[in-house]
Amino acid sequence: MAGLKYMSGFGNEFANEDPRCPGSLPEGQNNPQVCPYGLYAEQLSGSAFTCPRSTNKRSWLYRILPSVRHKPFTPMSCGDLTENWNEVEPDPNQLRWKPFIIPKSSENKVDFISGLHTVCGAGDSKSRNGIAIHMYTCNTSMTDKCFQNADGDFLIVPQQGEILITTEFGKMMVEPNEICVIQQGMRFSVDVFGETRGYILEVFGAHFELPDLGPIGANGLANPRDFQTPVAWYEDRTVATGYTVVNKYQGKLFSCQQDFSPFNVVAWHGNYTPYKYNLENFMAINCVAFDHADPSIFTVLTAKSTRPGVAIADFVIFPPRWGVADHTFRPPYYHRNCMSEFMGLIKGHYEAKEEGFPTVYVCAYAYTCTSAHIYMYMIVYIYIYIPCYVYCVRLTETCHLHRQSPSGRSPTAYL
Repeated sequence: MAGLKYMSGFGNEFANEDPRCPGSLPEGQNNPQVCPYGLYAEQLSGSAFTCPRSTNKRSWLYRILPSVRHKPFTPMSCGDLTENWNEVEPDPNQLRWKPFIIPKSSENKVDFISGLHTVCGAGDSKSRNGIAIHMYTCNTSMTDKCFQNADGDFLIVPQQGEILITTEFGKMMVEPNEICVIQQGMRFSVDVFGETRGYILEVFGAHFELPDLGPIGANGLANPRDFQTPVAWYEDRTVATGYTVVNKYQGKLFSCQQDFSPFNVVAWHGNYTPYKYNLENFMAINCVAFDHADPSIFTVLTAKSTRPGVAIADFVIFPPRWGVADHTFRPPYYHRNCMSEFMGLIKGHYEAKEEGFPTVYVCAYAYTCTSAHIYMYMIVYIYIYIPCYVYCVRLTETCHLHRQSPSGRSPTAYL
C-alpha cells in the first residue's frame, strides 16, 4: 500500500509516534503521572522481567484507552484449529498436500481467523514448548475484529494474495515472497483483497532470532537492516455494535467484546515489535567447489531451544541461486534426518516430479523424523526443521503419500 512507512533493523530499540500527535511519546520515563494527551501507558512484555538484557523483550504503548477495558472472554468454536496431536495415528510415511481450496466469497465469506487450518505440529502451548503449522485460506477482511495469540509467535508466509496487517504498532503490507512475524500477545487484524492463502509457523515458548553466522563472518543470509517494523498509527474509533477480540489461549479460541478499536496506540517505544522481511533480500551462501552444503546455510530465522545448537524450529528458504559444484551429483543428496521437516511452495516448480509441480498442484510436504527423502531445491520453497516427531492432523483427501524412486535418479510421485 502506497504511503506505508517502516523502520529498519532487527530487534532494535525503536521509538515512534503518530505525526498527528507530536510529543505524544513521554521523555525521560516510561510511566509519567500524566501522559501527554491524557494517554494510558501500557507495557507489553515478551520475556520475563529478569531475562538477561540481550534477550529481554518489551515495549511501552501509549494508548487512548487501556486494553483491560473489555467484557469477559468466553469460549468460541475453534474450527479447524487444534493442537490435539492424538486426533490421528502417527504416520512415518512421506506426506504431500494438494493446495487448500479457497472458498468463493459469493458462496461463503471466510476471514483470516475462520480460515485457519492446523496441518501438523508437536509439543503443546501449555508447557510452552513446541510448534504448530497452519494454513490460512480466506476471501474476506476482518471487520471490527482482531486476533491475539497468547500461546506463541506467528510467522506468516503469504502464498497467494497480499495481506494488509493492522497491529497495535502500525500497519504492514505483506505480499507473496515476503514474511512477517506477529509476536506473542500482539493484537492484529488482516485485510485481504481477493482469494488469499498462505502458511503459518507458530512457535511456543521462544521468539525468532537471526541465526549465528559463525565462520561466514559479519554479513550474509538475512541481514538485520532488511527487516522492517511499522511506524505508529492509531484510530480513535468507537464501535457501538461491539468490537470482537479473539484470543488463542492454550490451543483454544476465546472471544470478548469491547466498544472501541484496539488499534488506538498513538506512540510506542521498545524492542518487542511485529516485523516483516522480503525474501528477495536473502544473501544465499552456496558451494563453489564440490558436494552440497547442508541446507542449514539457507536459514532465515530460528527459534532456539534450551539445548545448544538445537532449535525448536528453523525457518529455511531455497531462493534462486547458482549451483556450480564440480564432480558432484547434481540433485541434492538423499537424506534421513533426526529432525522432522515441513516444506511449502511459494512460487516456482517442484522439481522432484518429472513433469514438475507448479504451485497450483502441490502446496506442502512433510518428512517425519528419520523419514528417507531427497532435498528439493527449487524457487521459492520454504523449509521448516523441527527436532522432534511431528503429528499430522489434517489428513484429508488433499493429502497423498509419495515415494522416492529406487533408481536414485528421478523421484516418482504417486497421486
